[in-house]
Amino acid sequence: MRRYPPIADHGMVGDLQTAALVSSEGVVDWFCSPRFDSPSLFAALLDHDRGGHFAISVAGPDVTTRQLYLADTAVLITRFLTPDGVGEVVDFMPPNRSGRATDRHQLVRVVRVTRGRIRFSLSCRPRFDYARASHRLDLRGDTAHFSGPGTDARLQVTGAGPIHLERDGQDVTAVAELEQGQSAAAVLTVYATGGEAPPEPTERSIRADFEETCAYWYRWIRRSRYRGRWQETVNRSAITLKLLTYAPTGAPVAALTTGLPEQLGGERNWDYRYTWVRDASLSVHALFGLGFADEAHAFRRWIIERVLAGGTVTGEPLQIMYRVDGDPHLGEEILGQLEGYGGSSPVRIGNAAADQLQLDIYGEAVHALTHTDDLAHFMGYDGWRGLCRVLDWLVKKWDRPDEGIWETRGGRQDFTYSRVMCWTAFDRGIRVAHELARPADVPVWTEARDTILRQIMDRGWSERRKAFVQRYGSDVLDASLLLMPAVGFITPRDPRWLSTLDAMDAELVSDSLVYRYDPGASPDGLRGSEGTFSLCSFLYVDALARAGRLGQARYAFDKMLTYANHVGLFAEEIGARGEQLGNFPQAFTHLALITAAMALDGELDRADW
Repeated sequence: MRRYPPIADHGMVGDLQTAALVSSEGVVDWFCSPRFDSPSLFAALLDHDRGGHFAISVAGPDVTTRQLYLADTAVLITRFLTPDGVGEVVDFMPPNRSGRATDRHQLVRVVRVTRGRIRFSLSCRPRFDYARASHRLDLRGDTAHFSGPGTDARLQVTGAGPIHLERDGQDVTAVAELEQGQSAAAVLTVYATGGEAPPEPTERSIRADFEETCAYWYRWIRRSRYRGRWQETVNRSAITLKLLTYAPTGAPVAALTTGLPEQLGGERNWDYRYTWVRDASLSVHALFGLGFADEAHAFRRWIIERVLAGGTVTGEPLQIMYRVDGDPHLGEEILGQLEGYGGSSPVRIGNAAADQLQLDIYGEAVHALTHTDDLAHFMGYDGWRGLCRVLDWLVKKWDRPDEGIWETRGGRQDFTYSRVMCWTAFDRGIRVAHELARPADVPVWTEARDTILRQIMDRGWSERRKAFVQRYGSDVLDASLLLMPAVGFITPRDPRWLSTLDAMDAELVSDSLVYRYDPGASPDGLRGSEGTFSLCSFLYVDALARAGRLGQARYAFDKMLTYANHVGLFAEEIGARGEQLGNFPQAFTHLALITAAMALDGELDRADW
């Protein structure tokens, strides 16, 4: 077991309320339960020695591993190729199809041999509450019960078939030798302290769970309308987005993990297990484009609830992120007991950026809510009045410095992107008020919208750079502005926009990969550097396609796909050596991939390529 496998060397399995990362060595080294943002049970990815893991592996000097997904599912297969034979571990989590929050979650790990004879080793070493809580083991036959004093979760691990658990202190181990055609299983179930212990699994129940899990994903992905040039890639990104969405509320998390570094050994280590209004709102377009209307509507209902609920920690109508249940409190805390991935510290839970002012979220939220013409049906009159209150408030509040889309900690500035999205908020509100004949202060909204546009053209445009810039009074470029044509602020072939695209090509693009901005030219209050931002690389493809630069767009898209990991997943960034950096997998990157694929397909079809 490597101390710290590459971030990208993982697949993900989940049940629509939480998920686990499994390395290509068969090690579960990240798992929180019962929700994405719950305390960890296994966190070896953040501390090899203290974090805890659940490994089923094959040892030996000549063992080669291969990892793949069963096509169009979230069933992960890790294969071990040895001189003595071929074995595999099949990992899956049965989806909770009730849509209700539950404290019980199950990870099934099926072990089987397809050729020869293989000796598997099992090691289950949970560490409750980010390794802050001790635990006690109660081993009864081949079923282990783990409990941590003062924790809300209990853990049951059952060996089925020739997996016989043995005590190792307060942990368990096992060795199983299987021949061709034989199989076994280890089933991990998390349940609430004080709750009834789950029934022990049987061979029949495990097989039924496997078949039902496969059937669920086959049925779900068949709903996709995408039939373009990159169907397999888009399907994998869609499944990834689904896995990162908390089904009881419809809110997607930004990523599965916390603390994975944007620079190895650096301090840019954040907790992404929350719902950003921006990221999730932009996913609505991708979901509707693919035909997943139920998921898009679920998130829009979540946004409306936030608009009507208020109660933010900032005192503004919305804040930039929430917990998946809508809780606005995300106090940031450092976990000093964990050394961090490869020594990258500090490890943080919670996110202090929730207190920041980022005005762009209003544009993204209104854009998501007004994306289709069924607004009157799903929002209702009360929802419309709530939206009007937000826009009436924004009329007086849009012209303020803020922290901007990238959550810099270097002070507030007049960010151009924030103004663009405030323009978007008013523009979409005006359109819907007219289309649905709803009461609204349209003249005041119109004046605000037009004032913002003139201001951006006057102050957000640099005559020296011949480009739109990151913030007023600077010449710094910023990849967030790649969304300007997508939201309709400017046409994608306007001379000012094409000139901006040329400037970004020259400064922010490196072999088709895109940096967010230059931290040296625009200090962000943090030490260290970062890699190219995968989200921005796909936004770049989208912008190129809309601008008619189809050869360049297709090259950039296909090139970017080569940086996906072995099972098609992306982290937040790509480092100088092509390695994946930051929290993993990142939902924003996968939704941008989907959007770029749909835009590029459409333009290629129109051009008859």
